[in-house]
Amino acid sequence: MMLLRDKIRPLPAVLEGLATLALNLSWSWNREARALFKSIDEDLWHQTRHNPIRLLNEVEERRITWAAASPDFVARLNDLVAWVAGEREASLTWFRQQHGDLAGQSIAYFCAEFGLHNSVPIYSGGLGVLAGDHCKAASDLGLPLVGVGLFYKQGYFDQRIRLDGWQEDSEESLRTELIPVTPLAGVRGAPYVAVVHTFGRPVYIRAWLLQVGRVPIYLLDTDLEENHEDDRALCSRLYGGGEELRLRQEWLLGTGGVRVLRALGIEPTAWHANEGHAAFMPLERVRELVVAGTPFDEAVQAVRSTSVFTTHTPVPAGHDTFDPEMVAECMGPVWEELGVTRDEVLAMGRHPTTNGHRFNMTVLAMRLSRGLNGVSERHGAVSREMFADLWPDRPVDQVPVRAITNGVHLATWMANPVMGLLDGHLGPGWGSRLDDPALWQGLSTLGDSALWEVHQGLKGVLFRLIREDTRRRFADDWKDATQVVGAGALLDPHTFTIGFARRFATYKRANLIFRDPERLHRILVNARRPVQIVVAGKAHPADTPGKQVLQSVYRFTHDPFYEGRVAFVEDYAMHPAHLLVQGVDLWLNLPRVPMEASGTSGMKAGLNGVPQLSTLDGWWEEGYDGTNGWAIPRASEDVDPDITDEADADALYRLLENEVVPLFYERDDAGIPTGWVERMRNAIRASASRFTAARMVRDYAELFYVPMMQGLATADDPPTG
Repeated sequence: MMLLRDKIRPLPAVLEGLATLALNLSWSWNREARALFKSIDEDLWHQTRHNPIRLLNEVEERRITWAAASPDFVARLNDLVAWVAGEREASLTWFRQQHGDLAGQSIAYFCAEFGLHNSVPIYSGGLGVLAGDHCKAASDLGLPLVGVGLFYKQGYFDQRIRLDGWQEDSEESLRTELIPVTPLAGVRGAPYVAVVHTFGRPVYIRAWLLQVGRVPIYLLDTDLEENHEDDRALCSRLYGGGEELRLRQEWLLGTGGVRVLRALGIEPTAWHANEGHAAFMPLERVRELVVAGTPFDEAVQAVRSTSVFTTHTPVPAGHDTFDPEMVAECMGPVWEELGVTRDEVLAMGRHPTTNGHRFNMTVLAMRLSRGLNGVSERHGAVSREMFADLWPDRPVDQVPVRAITNGVHLATWMANPVMGLLDGHLGPGWGSRLDDPALWQGLSTLGDSALWEVHQGLKGVLFRLIREDTRRRFADDWKDATQVVGAGALLDPHTFTIGFARRFATYKRANLIFRDPERLHRILVNARRPVQIVVAGKAHPADTPGKQVLQSVYRFTHDPFYEGRVAFVEDYAMHPAHLLVQGVDLWLNLPRVPMEASGTSGMKAGLNGVPQLSTLDGWWEEGYDGTNGWAIPRASEDVDPDITDEADADALYRLLENEVVPLFYERDDAGIPTGWVERMRNAIRASASRFTAARMVRDYAELFYVPMMQGLATADDPPTG
């Protein structure tokens, strides 16, 4: 078994701290740590996509020698090692200062994916990145959080776009030696930590530890010789395969995750299922209690009083449902251990009116959780209506689904130059005073030229990425010159640039801006005020309509009608996401209302002074204040979708033509768009003051975690429908 330290080549004694830094992902949100790794070999740092393990193993020996002999480098490293040691001490954190009496307890956080860094590609998109930001903020705040997920050794998928615009899905296995994970041994040194039974046979589960600051995340894996050949690849792909594979993965995550924590001696007092994929977790906890002698109804109430469930989708099709016969076969006769009938267990996942014949994972989680929430105020209201039938005796507005609006991890998503600018203007401690209104009053005096200069620098970084990625793909793969044009070779860094980077689900309407080609042409190809668009994103491998939308958008990038002003960035992941939200001029988000649960990409853009133009859905309904971007007026939600799309497209074009583009090109004598820069300042203020992961995690702690840890939460408001 490879130990964690063995992943990195031997280093001189004065540089041993580099290994300490590299093997805990907290380096990824520490500016000084990132800068230190970059200084070892900047070109290699970029080539390895900011993976410090690869960097330290591949860098030339002369650079290691240089670092060891540099007093400045060693001093900076020693400061960071002291910071890491301080991170292990939680006494000064928010949680310890506010709730020190709860020290020694823990919170279990289950999620199907965690988006933590580009070098650990076990995520597909928004849900995973949100979970990653949740864990990072919990580390910063000192919450005793423990993450549980699955270790997808083949990740999500790598995107390749054919010349005709059709997305192809390729895969590349992860090299565990290049990821800061280590396998944990079970009883008497066994490679597996826990066992679950599914479809008539045992499945042995290995656990890998990934340390994220103060937060450990345990990733489950079944690739073991002890398992049946068909079971070894159960956790290999994220959202891969069909319904049966997805069901088995969710059974392993929920049931296996609980058993792994028990085997490791971890006894949480609050349990959080982030989305329905983890809904078997509370069911397994009910089974434990019943087997230990607690009557079934009492066990359900006990589990509910310590369980949180967060739903992330207002779209009915986004909630996992399974054939009940398959569910029964997957879980085996668990009802015998629960002391109830098979039908009673299956009824726990039955929605009384919607797809009532299917086993609904969200419904199961709601029946077994007291703390229920959506991820924006609007999404909370939509969820109350969607699941009102579970509480038939309550008015819709009294259905006990609350709202905790998502937030993003500031230190992860705000660019270094922006943070440095705010250090100088607001003072070095500004990051600890984000909810202080007086702090943001000071932002109004931030100089136009300083903010504009920082933004121009970030825009240059984005365009270098686009250029170099185009160069690499042309040399390695592409044979047609139109692919080079479509990737952004003709983009101009001085031109107003719109960014749109989303999962290609149809309701997100990536093609809405192309609805009227002639009108869009007049906007883009304007000699005095040109505009260009950068698009990125993946369609789910099984989402054929989403792939068709992507294909239609991709074809516009090759159309000479737009003169090379539309580009598509392939294989969207966290690394290009950082540069896009930091480097475009305007962030575009066009979901069909009310289908966007939250939409955190606009928050990330706002942290970097990039205003958003969006429909009033998700977080933007509460985040838009008239000064930090633009909003498309809400059309009726009851009319034909095509009519809504037509109205929204017209509103989008009018905003671009009459307000957005003119404001960007209206310059003072120094060439600075002062009106636009004011919007940039307000975008930073709005996102940083209200929509950070720190605020979000504090909300979860105060509303749900702490009362549960204190034993004050009661299992009230059970579903009766």
